[in-house]
Amino acid sequence: MSTSSIKRREFLAGVATGAASLAISPWARASESRYFAAGAPAGGAASGLAEPKFRPLPLGSIRPEGWLLRQLRLQADGLTGHLDEFWPDVAQSQWFGGTAEGWERAPYWLDGAIPLAWVLDDAALKAKVKGRVDHIIANQRPDGWYAPYPADANARSYDLWAILLANKVLVQYHEATGEAAVLEAVMRNLKATADAMDRRPLFDWGKFRWYEGLIPVYYAYERTGQAWLLDLARKLHEQGFDYMTFYGGEDITIPTPRRGLWRFDKHVVNTGMALKAYALSWRLSRRDTERAFPARMLEILDRYHGQATGMFTGDECLSGTNPVQGTELCAVVEAMYSLEHLVSITGTPAFADRLERIAFNALPATFAPDMWSHQYDQQVNQVQCTINPDHMWSTNGPESNLYGLEPNYGCCTSNLHQGWPKFAAHLWMRAGDGIAAVAYAPSSARFDTQGAQVRVATVTDYPFRETVKIQVQADKGVGFPLVLRVPGWAQGATLRVAGGAAEPLKSGTFHTLERQWPQGSVEIDLHLPMQAKTSTRYNGAIAIERGPLVYSLKLGEEWTRVNADKPHRELPHADWEVRPTTPWDYALLVDETNPDAGVTFAEQPVGEKPFSPDGAGMEATVKGRQLRNWRLAHGWAAEVPPGLQESRQPLEELTLIPYGCTNIRVTEFPRLRE
Repeated sequence: MSTSSIKRREFLAGVATGAASLAISPWARASESRYFAAGAPAGGAASGLAEPKFRPLPLGSIRPEGWLLRQLRLQADGLTGHLDEFWPDVAQSQWFGGTAEGWERAPYWLDGAIPLAWVLDDAALKAKVKGRVDHIIANQRPDGWYAPYPADANARSYDLWAILLANKVLVQYHEATGEAAVLEAVMRNLKATADAMDRRPLFDWGKFRWYEGLIPVYYAYERTGQAWLLDLARKLHEQGFDYMTFYGGEDITIPTPRRGLWRFDKHVVNTGMALKAYALSWRLSRRDTERAFPARMLEILDRYHGQATGMFTGDECLSGTNPVQGTELCAVVEAMYSLEHLVSITGTPAFADRLERIAFNALPATFAPDMWSHQYDQQVNQVQCTINPDHMWSTNGPESNLYGLEPNYGCCTSNLHQGWPKFAAHLWMRAGDGIAAVAYAPSSARFDTQGAQVRVATVTDYPFRETVKIQVQADKGVGFPLVLRVPGWAQGATLRVAGGAAEPLKSGTFHTLERQWPQGSVEIDLHLPMQAKTSTRYNGAIAIERGPLVYSLKLGEEWTRVNADKPHRELPHADWEVRPTTPWDYALLVDETNPDAGVTFAEQPVGEKPFSPDGAGMEATVKGRQLRNWRLAHGWAAEVPPGLQESRQPLEELTLIPYGCTNIRVTEFPRLRE
């Protein structure tokens, strides 16, 4: 055994002093030089944790292609790739040896920059991230705490949220690199965290985000087998906020008053994070009520706070179903990450449907197309984005829907980065000896099974197209299951293997193709029919959907630079107001029993900026008339007029594009009387 392996085991034994310990798991032992392996860890229930349905592939195993590669390159060339060069709260963070903010912002940035660097295999970004992580590890104190943790924390209260976040980030880096020192640092810190929680239970952010701490704890446990880590997991659960009880009461159904009371339990980012809480805790408790709760939580959120994009409002606390109440960007990326966990743990295809709906609509809509600016809040009916003192957010401020560097508050500036790269990193997951396509976008993945090396790829312009070509290439003949998600909306879906007969698929399921794959390449054609449908929204408004995409009115745009006198607002990371140059006040004339008869869809080339008005890969046309009684109110589009509307204005043919391709928009339209 190597000297480094001996030292590593001595360290792990030392960490467990004073707590019951187990031998290092067989799975970890099989990969001494690197605590990560391609397959699932041995043990399942015997290991102390229930086995998830699917397991994410090691970070870096999946590569984006096509439009997704272009989107991720925009991100790397935009704010994510450069934020640590000029924005003080990251560039001069205490986490990196500076004197600026030393709590959540630098870890948030790393939480997106790490997966972005590895899914793109970007050497420069990897080197940048490595330098930052190396500094954190090198400056960990002998007591296990990272440098920004206050030395006098025992004498005063310290909210552990940033520590939970930092460990979640560091295990992600360890997964990508296998650097032993990183896992050792996390283990030391988790031991310090467990001791600190005995002295002072979780409170404030840490109390409401306790489940985030389960991610590094489970990761460390599956690589070391140390039993005290499961005790820490139980402690996190016991000291955390009880969302299950809260969602059983009436308070969750009530929108936060406009300019109302800020509160932790209805905070929209806490809510997005908490979607995964009880699926994670189920792995330890095995209580069926916990495993079932995320679906119930989403049902409640949809009913009382849901939006057409698959998100829920929160500007910054849950604020009802009105399409002019906003949704914070942090909540969007956190909800996506939660859904990625929910798919992995439960194997429920509806969670993957929801993941795509948010990823292809709410996520891109809150960024400028070049990803150099973003909003704090997006609106489903967002006809202009201005500095607006007359706003009606629940608690946010007048600049909340500007496109800018840090509109309203800087948390989204630091936390926006994880959305696209983590989505790319979870498109494929291991399914036993095989692999599952849990979400669709152009990509490829590599994995080993039964001694064979396999590459799978999706060649597609989905979600702008109905077809997905899947390629399976093995270096020798091997049998394994290929599991394909059939979306719930895909009625009449079919599958063809190697040009054979079409096989019907059941919507809303995972379809398993179990076969012996030959050496070489096999092509599979997946057809997912997309039919237009309408949904009834706030005040009886109508929204138009097709497949995973929601459609919005395409508006002319005028961008005006603002706040040029504020620090760090140089181009291109500047602040912008956006106003319409074309009318927005339309009611639609649609046959809701047969929307395909009145809504026409036409394919367009997917642009270099895939989520932009000019790059939209699909357009729709529909008829409508302007309404004289629908105007601006409080600097926003007024509430949608309820009921059937009458208008003597000319009947016009209107262009709709995918919601995610818009910067300003109308999505929930009044209904026009025939």
